[in-house]
Amino acid sequence: MLQSIFDDVRRMNKRQFLYQLLSFGMIVSSALMIWKGLMVVTGSESPIVVVLSGSMEPAFHRGDLLFLTNYQDEPVRVGEIVVFKVEGRDIPIVHRVLKLHEKGDQNNTVKFLTKGDNNSVDDRGLYAPGQLWLTHKDVVGRARGFLPYVGMVTIYMNEYPKFKYAVLACLGLYVLVHRE
Repeated sequence: MLQSIFDDVRRMNKRQFLYQLLSFGMIVSSALMIWKGLMVVTGSESPIVVVLSGSMEPAFHRGDLLFLTNYQDEPVRVGEIVVFKVEGRDIPIVHRVLKLHEKGDQNNTVKFLTKGDNNSVDDRGLYAPGQLWLTHKDVVGRARGFLPYVGMVTIYMNEYPKFKYAVLACLGLYVLVHRE
């Protein structure tokens, strides 16, 4: 089978091969445009995230795909599920707002504390050193919907790099060989 794929690629003339490469480039650029469009519509730097741990069970399980929005004019509420980034950590965290701390100053600053539903303690141990509360600037988005277990493919690709390269190789070969 693999030999026949390579034979198909060899039989292509330069024009067909360039057409296939151009088609692949259009697919990639379309995906990037859709992603950027979702960022604008949702107000979130990451409109879709995958739950990576079991800390939010039973609400969300590892591998669930979350859809996020992050409109600046919406106040954070207790019980709301937020995705936030902490200084010094690359991976965002999905947890529920546990408490609000409102300051009565001129800026009406609202700080909040989070906790995973399946965790026994709040998230202060996860925050940056010296940080006791989160602010709106730490929030990547708020969960608005989800698809169960759809993100497991992403988790497998990150945990098993050979699987990721195999999937990418298959997709690349498919685009090169597939003729319309």
